[in-house]
Amino acid sequence: MTTSEFDAKAAESGAGATAAFLSKQAPVADTPPERVSQLATEVITAVHDVVRRHKLTYEEYDALKAWLINVGQDGEWPLFLDVWVEHVVEEVNNAHHKGNKGTIEGPYYVPGAPDLGSRGTLPMRADEAGTPLVFSGRVSDLDGNALPGAKVEIWHADAHGFYSQYAPGLPEWNLRGVVTADDNGDFEITTVRPAPYQIPTDGACGKLIAAAGWHAWRPAHLHLKVSAPGKDLLTAQLYFPGDPHIGDDIASAVKPELMLDPKPAEDGVGETVVYDFALDPETV
Repeated sequence: MTTSEFDAKAAESGAGATAAFLSKQAPVADTPPERVSQLATEVITAVHDVVRRHKLTYEEYDALKAWLINVGQDGEWPLFLDVWVEHVVEEVNNAHHKGNKGTIEGPYYVPGAPDLGSRGTLPMRADEAGTPLVFSGRVSDLDGNALPGAKVEIWHADAHGFYSQYAPGLPEWNLRGVVTADDNGDFEITTVRPAPYQIPTDGACGKLIAAAGWHAWRPAHLHLKVSAPGKDLLTAQLYFPGDPHIGDDIASAVKPELMLDPKPAEDGVGETVVYDFALDPETV
């Protein structure tokens, strides 16, 4: 029996996200014990405060334990942390930036995507659904000087809201690629417009969403990582106006500076968007 992206399961996606994270993440070995103690103590104390203020019952406590175990079994810790915690981590770590605003990476980044030169088309199926989209821009420093050779990594969901390598039946690098800015700092990427999507709801995170009466939607977006020698890496998501969940993204990752302004393509086929990047000096 063949499977398609519509057969995607939260546990499979979660296991993939966990494996991808573990493959790239080394433990922070030089964190002083004093800081570990401070952070751990304050987190635990905050939990104690919630228990006392809301008079947590043993039934609720046991439900929490079962849910925490379920998160691990489903491999959804990367999803949980990226959806509900990462936006604050990103905020405090990049508050000093004077160039472009960034936002969360999310759990579905995969390094090593195909290199497409300065102008290229993302790998996609011959019958790839979605509105054609040409995304172009320029990469510069804070003074407006071009950054030739800057790398722009891009990945996004397809027109049904699924990511390659995290849903069955999709080609390995579908809608994933890397372009390199030319001598003027310019780049151009041909792709299709992604769809809004719900984060997986058949796993532990979905159980939390249902129990809390929340929604699971993320607005449509393009993921990007923009880098150049001597510059801070910029991780961003770019959003489309008119999306119903721009104002209540479950991941709290939308910022006004990250909105695109699509225009009809001159040939009448699809849309074009232009978005430039100014990178901050590398943090010492």
